[in-house]
Amino acid sequence: MPEKIEFSFPERGITIEAELSDSSLAEEIFRILPVEARVSRWGKEIYFAIPLKAPIVSPQEVVEEGDIAYWPDGACLCLFFGPTPVSKNGEIRPASVVEVVGKILSPWAILDEIPSGDIVKITQFDRKGVDKG
Repeated sequence: MPEKIEFSFPERGITIEAELSDSSLAEEIFRILPVEARVSRWGKEIYFAIPLKAPIVSPQEVVEEGDIAYWPDGACLCLFFGPTPVSKNGEIRPASVVEVVGKILSPWAILDEIPSGDIVKITQFDRKGVDKG
C-alpha cells in the first residue's frame, strides 16, 4: 500500500508532502524513516544520502517533474522538479539510472528555494491533526 511521507526543510520553514509507490524498494525506504540529511543541488534536483544500500529493479534514465527516486550510485533519494545539467529536449535526466519510488504531492516549485547544505528531515506522514473538524 502506498505510504505518505513528509520532507521538511526547517531552515526555510518548508514542508513537502509526498507518497511512496507500492514497491519493495519504497517499503524499505519507508521502514528506515525518520532520516535527516544535508541536501545537494544539481540543477532542479535535490538529492541526499539515506542509510540504505539497495539494488534497483526498474532502472530509468528519464524521470518526470515531481518524481522521487532512489539513486543507487550514491545511495541517495532524489527529488526532481525540473531539468538537470544533462537534460535535453525538455526531459528530466538523472546523472545515471534511478528507480522512481514516489511522487511529490505538494507544489514542488518551492524546492527551488532550497540551497545545497540545508537540512532535510524525512518522516512518515503525521496523521495526527489531519482531521481537525
